[in-house]
Amino acid sequence: MIDLRRDGDVFILQMSNGENRFNGESVRAIHAALDEVAAAEGPKSLLTTGEAKFYSNGLDLDWMQTPEAAEQSGFMTGVHAILGRILFNDAPTAAAMNGHAFAGGAMMAAVHDYRVMREDRGYFCVPEVDLGLPLTPGMSAALQARIPPAALHQAVVTGKRWGAPELLDNDMIEATAAEADVFATALEWAQGQAHHAGETLGVMKRGLYGHAFETLPTESPF
Repeated sequence: MIDLRRDGDVFILQMSNGENRFNGESVRAIHAALDEVAAAEGPKSLLTTGEAKFYSNGLDLDWMQTPEAAEQSGFMTGVHAILGRILFNDAPTAAAMNGHAFAGGAMMAAVHDYRVMREDRGYFCVPEVDLGLPLTPGMSAALQARIPPAALHQAVVTGKRWGAPELLDNDMIEATAAEADVFATALEWAQGQAHHAGETLGVMKRGLYGHAFETLPTESPF
């Protein structure tokens, strides 16, 4: 389930479907939420979060083996476009990483402007090397945009699981917080940045991450 609600100038996109994996239904719902945010005028920010012990565990590999998935040729484009639409959003973006962020979920969290993670439990992990699934060019570009090179090398080639304190030490997130404070910390930042929303912010992000902008789609394929 993907829920979009608004708290003042902050749009809150909450994923609440167990491990919050990406399948046809969830990817379409995320894009619909991003469409709504994009259409809103005036000050605004986007905050994404999960539920319980999961932010997102990435691709729904079981669903991807089904006949339904085989019929959805635009699915992976949709996944890449989520990364592009968040990374280059005209609004400030914050990830409240309430729990595990694995694979595509780690990538989604990484591309936000501000990332805060629960300090005591939960891991950030890019496990594709263990799964035998090479990163796509879009996935690599998204991670390169927001993760420092040395840390990214370790994350990708070893499949290492990173806890929040180590993520902070390696400049992979901006803050840590107690479980009860993760959402509030992200919300406070998002509220304070909403006045920066607009075309100028989007142009500057595209300038900062030119390779990712050339590689990732930034519009919904649906």
